[in-house]
Amino acid sequence: MEFSVMCKTRHVLTLIGSVLNIVLSFIVFCFLDILDFVLCFVYKVLDFCIESEWKNPNSGSYSAATLDGSGKIIVSEQGETESEVVYLTSNKFQLEEISDTLYSRPSFVTEVSNQLKKLTFDTITITKSTEKKKPTRSTITINSTIVKLLQGRMIRQYLYPITRWSDCDCQFCNSWTYSTKRTLFVKSDGPKDQAKEDVVFIHGFVSSSAFWTETLFPNFSSKAKSIYRLLAVDLLGFGRSPKPNDSLYTLREHVDMIEKSVLEGYGVRSFHIVAHSLGCILALAIAVKHPESVKSLTLLAPPYYPVPKGESATQYVMRRVAPRRVWPPMAFCASVGGWYQYIARTVSLVLCKNHRLWDFLIKIITGNR
Repeated sequence: MEFSVMCKTRHVLTLIGSVLNIVLSFIVFCFLDILDFVLCFVYKVLDFCIESEWKNPNSGSYSAATLDGSGKIIVSEQGETESEVVYLTSNKFQLEEISDTLYSRPSFVTEVSNQLKKLTFDTITITKSTEKKKPTRSTITINSTIVKLLQGRMIRQYLYPITRWSDCDCQFCNSWTYSTKRTLFVKSDGPKDQAKEDVVFIHGFVSSSAFWTETLFPNFSSKAKSIYRLLAVDLLGFGRSPKPNDSLYTLREHVDMIEKSVLEGYGVRSFHIVAHSLGCILALAIAVKHPESVKSLTLLAPPYYPVPKGESATQYVMRRVAPRRVWPPMAFCASVGGWYQYIARTVSLVLCKNHRLWDFLIKIITGNR
């Protein structure tokens, strides 16, 4: 009897907690939607005042980019929302899929804006033009921010070759700017010329090669280090590797940089891969591209989410990883970091830019000198 009462009480409390979580989450994230919208324009003004350059906020607006024979990008505003974009390599344009979560993130502000646009659109009568159609060129839908990045690549220059005002200016964070080589930072351990086998370590998101070099590397036996050459890489945008502001940080770019910095840079012909989290995706891509060279794959906590039929894969995974809930705390932190670019930039500005101060304070509090 008592057990059944306890079960019913627990069920009721769980139900009440779930309802409170949903209601509170709705209120909190509506507020965060508005706050991020406001911060978007605050940073737009700050960037203009400090860097003397007006930057359009990533509000989800798209443009139609037309590619002509001279290699120019012709942009015309449209209301499409496709996720395919073009990027420029050294000799040709290639189509590459960019996750639509990069520029299309549903929020309270965008939903209200879309409803207003729909109401306005419904009051307008659209008539088809009877004019003779002119020859058209190849046209795709592309985000206007990406168009600007592509234009910078076409004239072979970095839009921001140095760090921006909101980035940390310490030597460690900017070590990549001191080098003329645009390659990733790689920490090597073991024999240089007489290694029998190579092992490439790829870290996950919000991490670096230290994930391996400060945990695994010191615990390998001297015998293992005499046989294997251990290569831990800082991915593009992480650790001591380059963080170019004109990069889209696509799967292709990550894989290309690993090939250039590790496989070609260290003369690696056949190798094992050990990867964690985000690194697992890159490891699989490398294995697909170099099936004869990869001897083994060790994947730690690979991100795998079965997507229901008919669902948008990117949006579904985004909702799973960042569910827009205040509880549990990890879900709240992931939601803030995943959905809100400018709130995340503010957190980065406070914490990351001033990491030396925080390190100093933590050492004083913990007594770790």
